[in-house]
Amino acid sequence: MITTLSGDTTRLRRTVDFVKEQDTATLLPLLLPGVDGPELRALAERCRFSHAALLVFPSGDDELNATLDDCGLAVVEPARPSVVVRDRLALRYRRPAADLDVRILRPPVQGRDGARRMVEVFALTVAPGSELDPIAAQERESQSEAHVAFDVTAPDPLVLRGLCATFARYGAVPDGGGYNPHENGTVFYFGLPADTKAGYSRVELYVPGDHRDVLAAHLDEHRARQPAETLLRLLTGAWTTQALAAFTELGAPDALDGERGTHPAELARITGAEPRNLATLLRYLTMLGAVTEAHDGFRLTEVGALLRTNAPVSMRALALMYGGPFYRSFAGLGHTVRTGQVAFEHVFGENHFDHFARDPELAELFDQSMAAGSAMFDPLPLHPALTRAAEAPDGATVVDVAGGNGELLGRLLDAHPRLHGVLLERPHAVEAARHRLEQAGHGARCAFVEGDFADLPDNGDVYVLSRILHDWDDERCREILRHCARAMPDSADLLVVERLLPTDGSFSLATAWDLHMMCNVGGQERQVGHYGRLFTDAGLTLVSRTSLPLDGHVLHVRKAGSPLD
Repeated sequence: MITTLSGDTTRLRRTVDFVKEQDTATLLPLLLPGVDGPELRALAERCRFSHAALLVFPSGDDELNATLDDCGLAVVEPARPSVVVRDRLALRYRRPAADLDVRILRPPVQGRDGARRMVEVFALTVAPGSELDPIAAQERESQSEAHVAFDVTAPDPLVLRGLCATFARYGAVPDGGGYNPHENGTVFYFGLPADTKAGYSRVELYVPGDHRDVLAAHLDEHRARQPAETLLRLLTGAWTTQALAAFTELGAPDALDGERGTHPAELARITGAEPRNLATLLRYLTMLGAVTEAHDGFRLTEVGALLRTNAPVSMRALALMYGGPFYRSFAGLGHTVRTGQVAFEHVFGENHFDHFARDPELAELFDQSMAAGSAMFDPLPLHPALTRAAEAPDGATVVDVAGGNGELLGRLLDAHPRLHGVLLERPHAVEAARHRLEQAGHGARCAFVEGDFADLPDNGDVYVLSRILHDWDDERCREILRHCARAMPDSADLLVVERLLPTDGSFSLATAWDLHMMCNVGGQERQVGHYGRLFTDAGLTLVSRTSLPLDGHVLHVRKAGSPLD
């Protein structure tokens, strides 16, 4: 015990002395040999030496306080949980994060230049005889979490990217990082070049606020250098799906909010869950960014709030579908790849349309999950074809083909008060749409048609096929499009909403949905040229395309030979 205290005290004293003696302009060239002149001045203007950090291993609060006192450090703010270091240790030693009680303390230190800095003390509690003793021994030897840190003074995305590029130019490499919701700060870690002269091998850039968009590229580069970690994160993707689905199924998102925290015991009482297991789930969801933890308990983030039943664009149904029927069928992906048979049909014995239609609750959940995809239309694009129809002197009619529960049609009618709507769907879906649109005050402006694609009305001005064609193979798509071409007046417009596969292999949600459609539906996503050929085969022509959120596109189509105005 005495040896442990003495060892940590000695390391901490050295850290305090280092913080007192250094300043930004002299420290940067030590960390990044070769940086000088304009680049050094630019770095010094945009980031400020703020602290040096180390990880200590007290047996409890008394020992930690004694170590701080011996080093002349006074803690002026309460300790906070450390998300980033805890998760790094958990991954490094293959330990559950819940077993690692890591806290952050930041006692102030005044530099010899008069600047106020601090020592960042990470404290992992290791009780005498604990099974964590080997971790403490290894970390004291490796000093993996010891680093120096700079505060970024202008937290602008362009500035962050420029700082990261400058560090890379002088030999620093990405070494992880994270967002800490407890203090709303984003951390970028770098491994320093071998010829660094500061006695540290890692540097941190600390940026106030949530900058996970810039952090994502930084972490991607780090993981590319850590193939085992990358693969492990990929392999645990199923855990993420089930954690979000279980959280939703419990009704926990509806019991939480974004303003007032709720302790796990109280949330367990409300949801009927086992308190300890619910707490474990909440910690994992905190790491995912769906909830955040503060002194008063857990609360929803903007991401987690999308799982609430009454969210403006609720994605609750998607979580239950992806964690339920589609989760089970995705286990048959290998069967689909080997045989070409749709995994959903292999697992459930019938296609997904028939399977959902047999169960009213499941059918409603499926329609709700399709409506959840309306986030693709947030904000709703004011397509010129819709605007032109809405300005027609005698009004105009938009026909939503296989329009589900009327979510999209309702949005269009909200945006264009002079439009009339027609919704074509299966009988049970028509009733749900009728109820939704009547409640929204659109009942007098809507007509409802029960039937299939062959039953399309021939009096529309704008026809909408939203995420329909990707359900089917090419031959069925041609058949659907021919029905549209026969029903459309010569002056009508057809708006096809789909995700488009990229032509250059770049990242796109369409690539993921292509796998989903193959496995669960028997359909596919397509490139724009592929759709263009299907339109031509049906006597139609592609006029233009417009981007939507979530990698969606509107393909504007007209009958071949019809005027464009």
